[in-house]
Amino acid sequence: MSKHHKGFLADFRIFFLRGLGILLPSIVTLGILFWAFGLLRDRVAAPMNAAVRQTVIFTAPKVLSDSSLPVWFSVPDGKVEEVRSEREREGLSILTSEAIRKEVRSHNLAEYWQKRWYLEAIGFVVALTIVYLAGVLLGGIIGRRIYSALEDFFVRLPVIKQVYPNVKQITEFLIGSKSGPMADEAERSKVVAVEYPRKGIWTIGLLTGDTLHDLETAAGEPCVTVFIPSSPTPFTGYTITVPKKDIQELSLTLDEVIRFTVSGGVLVPDRERARPAGSLPSGSDGDEQID
Repeated sequence: MSKHHKGFLADFRIFFLRGLGILLPSIVTLGILFWAFGLLRDRVAAPMNAAVRQTVIFTAPKVLSDSSLPVWFSVPDGKVEEVRSEREREGLSILTSEAIRKEVRSHNLAEYWQKRWYLEAIGFVVALTIVYLAGVLLGGIIGRRIYSALEDFFVRLPVIKQVYPNVKQITEFLIGSKSGPMADEAERSKVVAVEYPRKGIWTIGLLTGDTLHDLETAAGEPCVTVFIPSSPTPFTGYTITVPKKDIQELSLTLDEVIRFTVSGGVLVPDRERARPAGSLPSGSDGDEQID
């Protein structure tokens, strides 16, 4: 019997899907890394570098003699007049000569800075150093007291008091720490299972704390708030309120939940892999049904 030839399109589909399966994980991983790097560069390093440059401009004339000042610091009178004339043509506000010199110095230093890639890393280093020093200073007795006093002040301010406690709770959940006067408000978030979006469909969620009083009153029984992460970005999702009796605590860790969610259920911890079909945990009769 002659071998049936599938044709070019069939072969193309097979090999294309095979190549996609091989390359897609690497492409997606690199894409996430580049996105994270861009976010850190634009939102963390860039503001830090701008602050460092302003500090350099302020301190340079105080620690260096006039003859030792770098080239970018020098702004001749001709440049000042050129900038002033240009601003007048554009209808911009009139600045003093000193203000124009500061503006030109900032521009000169920014150009000098951007041409040297190693200077761009200063923003990351400064940010890491500040966070580290904050941890060291606030970790002592005096530091904790100062932090607690400041935090207590923040949670009393209008608007901020509605935002800060929730942001702090999410942060503490992600890094697994409790501190300050809010430390006793709620126990650390747990991984739970709830029947959502309907009975019979079990979904993994994060128990974030008690719910609103009005919601609990409407339900007529104790309720809790559960955050349902979505795939493939587990930091977005839905916040739901369910009766406390309807949640099932799980032994999963946060890292395991994130991997499970990001992968769409592909990455499952070995100990949590489902049993073969027809096999139930000991103590289950297999006849239980959900009403």
